[in-house]
Amino acid sequence: MTERVRVRRLPEKAQTDRDSLHAVLDAATVAHIGIVDHDQPFVLPMACARDADRLLLHGSTGSRLMRLMLDGAPACATVAIIDGLVLARSAFNSSMNYRSAMVLGVARIVPDPLEALRLLTEHLLPGRWDTLRPPTRKELAATQVLELPLDEWSVKVSAGPPEDEPEDLDAPVWAGVVPITHTLGAPIPAPDLRFDLPPPPLS
Repeated sequence: MTERVRVRRLPEKAQTDRDSLHAVLDAATVAHIGIVDHDQPFVLPMACARDADRLLLHGSTGSRLMRLMLDGAPACATVAIIDGLVLARSAFNSSMNYRSAMVLGVARIVPDPLEALRLLTEHLLPGRWDTLRPPTRKELAATQVLELPLDEWSVKVSAGPPEDEPEDLDAPVWAGVVPITHTLGAPIPAPDLRFDLPPPPLS
C-alpha cells in the first residue's frame, strides 16, 4: 500500500490483503472513474469486472473518458457496496455498513477485447454470453475496452452495530442495523419479444 492510498479516516477499517480487494471488486457491478481534463475533475460510472489483477472497463470510443485514459491520463476507480444502515441513538453516531475500494493507475488497452467483453457480460449475468448473437465488427469498432492494473489500491470495510455514547444508552430510541440486500428481481420480458422463451437463470 502506498502513501497515496493509505486510509487516514478510521484506519482500523482498512483491509490490506489482496483477497479483500478481490472480494469487493467481485461484488461490484459499477465503478466510478475519476479523471481530470483541463483542471476540471470528472467522475463517471462504468460497468466493471475484475479479471485476475486487472479491472476491466468498457465504453464508447468517442467518449471523453475513454480518450483521456487512452492518452495516459491517471485514473481513479472507486466502488462502494452499502450493506446496511447503522442507526444509533444520535444522528452523529449513525452510519452505514459498507465495503469500498479505490484503485489508482493508468489504464491500457486489453490485448483481447472480445474476451474482455465476454468477461464483463458474464460478471453481470453468468451464462448470458453464450445465448447472445456475436458482436458485429461495427459494434466492436465502436467499443473501447481498457484494463486498470490492480497495483495501487486501498480497501475499507465497515461492519457491525452502532457505537453509541455511554450516556445515550438510556435514551428511548431504537438502535440497530437495517440490512440492505442486493438481489435480482423477476425478469420482465421486452414488449417486442417474438418468441416464447424462458428468462435467463438468475443464480
